[in-house]
Amino acid sequence: MAQAKQGDTVQVHYTGKLGDGTVFDTSRERYPLQFNIGKGAVIAGFEQAVVGMNVGESKTVTIPVDQAYGQRREDMVVTMDRSQLPVDLNPSVGQRLEMTQADDQNILVTVTAVTDRTMTLDANHPLSGKELIFDLELVKIL
Repeated sequence: MAQAKQGDTVQVHYTGKLGDGTVFDTSRERYPLQFNIGKGAVIAGFEQAVVGMNVGESKTVTIPVDQAYGQRREDMVVTMDRSQLPVDLNPSVGQRLEMTQADDQNILVTVTAVTDRTMTLDANHPLSGKELIFDLELVKIL
């Protein structure tokens, strides 16, 4: 039986959980995730976990922070004066916004605090700083 290896395009069903059992994402109610192993389309620990799996095989893996979304970085949290924002923007805590940086790169940020005068934005990935647990099933090697 063929095992998944670097360069293969695979389809994987997954359920991602936090250490307390909270499910943050699953493919079970939709199509399996398809990606090419080695292209960096998914986090490193997820990719590595799929290597060596056989079609139909299932397993649970724990992915450390450094192979997931990395450590939280406080330098990626900024407080802005609301006068710098569009006047029609009424931000709320938890809202995700897309912002353009000085180098014309777009980034996603999460609003973490709002006052009459300021807004705090966090550019860390929402799962940064967290160890992730994945239930994996290799559905197909294409």
